[in-house]
Amino acid sequence: MSNNETIFLGGGGEGYATPSVLRLRYGNRHGLVAGATGTGKTVTLQILAESFSKAGTPVFLADVKGDLSGLAEPGDPASPLHDKLVARAQKIGLIDYGYDSFPVTFWDLFGEKGHPIRTTIIEMGPLLLARLLELNETQEGVLNIVFRLAEDEGLALLDLKDLQALLVFAGENADALSLRYGNVAKASVAAIQRRLLVLENQGGATFFGEPALDLHDMIAQTPDGQGRINILAADRLMHSPRLYATFLLWLLSELWETLPEVGDPEIPKFVFFFDEAHLLFDDAPKVLVDKVEQVARLIRSKGVGVYFVTQQPDDVPEDVLAQLGNRIQHALRAFTPRDAKALRAAAQTFRPNPRFETETAIREVGTGEAVVSCLEDNGIPAMVDRVLIRPPSSRLGPCAEETRTAAMRASPVAGLYDRPVDRESAYELLRARAEKRAADEVAAANAAAEERIRAEQARDADGYSRGAPWGGERKTTRPRASRSDTATEALVKSVARAAGSQLGRSMVRSLIRGLFR
Repeated sequence: MSNNETIFLGGGGEGYATPSVLRLRYGNRHGLVAGATGTGKTVTLQILAESFSKAGTPVFLADVKGDLSGLAEPGDPASPLHDKLVARAQKIGLIDYGYDSFPVTFWDLFGEKGHPIRTTIIEMGPLLLARLLELNETQEGVLNIVFRLAEDEGLALLDLKDLQALLVFAGENADALSLRYGNVAKASVAAIQRRLLVLENQGGATFFGEPALDLHDMIAQTPDGQGRINILAADRLMHSPRLYATFLLWLLSELWETLPEVGDPEIPKFVFFFDEAHLLFDDAPKVLVDKVEQVARLIRSKGVGVYFVTQQPDDVPEDVLAQLGNRIQHALRAFTPRDAKALRAAAQTFRPNPRFETETAIREVGTGEAVVSCLEDNGIPAMVDRVLIRPPSSRLGPCAEETRTAAMRASPVAGLYDRPVDRESAYELLRARAEKRAADEVAAANAAAEERIRAEQARDADGYSRGAPWGGERKTTRPRASRSDTATEALVKSVARAAGSQLGRSMVRSLIRGLFR
């Protein structure tokens, strides 16, 4: 089979397969890269990204430790690892091994180490947002009502302040909304607001807004036909693991909903690596796991390959694991009963090889080695083999900051996402409604005050015209209120009513300052 039809994973050496390859036509059949910390998963991700890029397939991966940014630079012949890398290449028969860099686009949810990535609240949807905010069932129900209310009222939910404003509106009109949509408990509204505040304090607010990411900016090739490698800077993001997992799941869902059906292409249209996959499934509700399984099952027909990267294979639910045809298993250590159970389970998922015991091999392979089984020509898993993983062509470890800066400056998306856009949406529309309502109340109060003044003046004039019964000046029992005093009183009352609305407070303060200036 020619090189442009396969990805060379490794092999060579005594007792090892020669060669071990991943067939590109089955690259969209998904995969698993598993193994304990320090066994070589990151380097395996690196060589897979290099190989898919060379084949013309764009790639997305999260750089959890910062090491994968080295894809932007060629390997260094002066590195202390140079001799070992060359020796490994010779041992496995990689005769054309050399150093090379790859076309990288850097992304960062916080906009610090890459181009900002944003989506809107409405695109995220209530299911993923509830997962992100760790809402209970009742609170998730209220969130669904708020999304439906936004749709019915024509209010665009783009960023966090839009959602916060609509929640305020829902709380203030809870009784009326409960009759229309179901129970809107103010306690649940308050709980959601608190979770949004925590998310905002963690920096999550920068993720929501516009301009929203256009997926076609990720699914791109260079002029010479190489697939661009999209690297998400995730070292800071990992401090908010729920945000990290929810973002990756959102991106996966967007790929599924956006891309057209292509069947089984000769090479994948896009490959998505989901690193630290256990964060997606830890304590995940069944409805979310079902959604992941549905996406994994159907997205293959969009030409997208999904590769879960984790420590233990059982971090991935069985229904999802059953769909992962290409597997690279690095070493697992059986230090605890749970580890031993996971090791046996991992061994049982491979097609046995009579030359060795799979469970023993998984325990014994060293750093940079793995047991591998990929799909064969007929689409069934090959027998498991022990493999020496090939060395990468790009730099091992992080790239220099100058390289990152230069890559961002030369990026095809440079300048497209750097500045946020805050167009009119739910927050602005609700604020305008509140200001209009407060202004209408002030005008109505002033009109009523003027009407009372005119009525009193008419009564006074009528009394004088008829004269007092004792022949003196007619006195009125009601003290006459001046026009300005009555208007002030009406305004203060209106201000008190408007102050009950959070969205009207800014206007109220400006009205009071203007009145007593």
